[in-house]
Amino acid sequence: MAEPLKNRYSKKFYQHISEVFHDTLDDFDESKYLKLIFNKEWKTLELKDRMKHSAKVLHEFLPADFSKAAKLIIKSCKEFQKRGYTDYGLEFMFFPDYIETFGMDDLKSSLKVMENITELTSCEFAIRPFIIKYPKKAMDQMLSWSKHKNLHLRRLASEGSRPRLPWAIALPEFKKNPKAVLPILENLKEDESEYVRRSVANNLNDISKDHPEVLLKIAKKWAVNNDDTAAIIKHASRTLFKAGDPRIMSFYGLDVKDVSVDKFKILTPKIKVGDYVKFSYDLSTQKKKYLRLEYAIYFLMKNGKLSKKVFKISEKEYDKGSTTKIERGHSFKLISTRNYNKGKHEVSVIVNGVEFGKQEFVLS
Repeated sequence: MAEPLKNRYSKKFYQHISEVFHDTLDDFDESKYLKLIFNKEWKTLELKDRMKHSAKVLHEFLPADFSKAAKLIIKSCKEFQKRGYTDYGLEFMFFPDYIETFGMDDLKSSLKVMENITELTSCEFAIRPFIIKYPKKAMDQMLSWSKHKNLHLRRLASEGSRPRLPWAIALPEFKKNPKAVLPILENLKEDESEYVRRSVANNLNDISKDHPEVLLKIAKKWAVNNDDTAAIIKHASRTLFKAGDPRIMSFYGLDVKDVSVDKFKILTPKIKVGDYVKFSYDLSTQKKKYLRLEYAIYFLMKNGKLSKKVFKISEKEYDKGSTTKIERGHSFKLISTRNYNKGKHEVSVIVNGVEFGKQEFVLS
């Protein structure tokens, strides 16, 4: 079983950083700091709570004036880098949390400290409340960062402005209208870093969920530029692919002419939690075809309705006149992000965005 992420906030980690704080913060009391960190509630705290707790404890040792505190955070973070503590990216996210908690009334200092620490830890969550509170000034800074020599700041410009960044607060105005985000993505579409370009794709995928037409318009301009921009568009189109949007299928020349699906069968019509539902079908093509194969599970919900989720099988070219037997299994092993309800579920086969029938199976 994997070690819980919260355990990365270990005694060893806090001993390392308290040593740095001893050298960078005036009158820093290491014993008091560790005692406040490992309080009576510590063992009950999950990952995010430990982050927030770490930020609040640090506040006890920094000036109340955020501009002064920001300078000391920058000084400490530079010392962490100098000492080689660069593998603590996740753990160091209590610094962005500190900025978000105590720096909201000081935009200038907050942006400066983010700019200086983002190579050590991600500030993509912390920047978002500032975008909401100071939309014009914050986005002007993000646009400037999109042209920065530091790739981490360029990625922050894209990742921090995603309308629907997972595990973060949404940016409602960008969900309504992503216009302010597009110049940033334009600057980064041919970035030398694949790490940055992938963030651009993720941002565009977010935008496509509310404004598919924006992605489709950009696709026509970018997909022909070079392999990198073509890859961005392909990855950004994944939500539209899963939705079977005919416009994205048409853009990539994906159709089901001269394609047939036969002998679709559920191989395990009755399963238990922890088992696989297995199915097979014959895929035939009269002409050489490039096919995107997927399947959908219609999960039974508590209210008795079915909820569809699409999963990819493969994407490749099939020879003219070929018939291929496709077999697939989907695990019903219990996971933290999904509960399963006993009863009738369904499976469907999807080829180039088009569904070919459904079959029932029973989870008992």
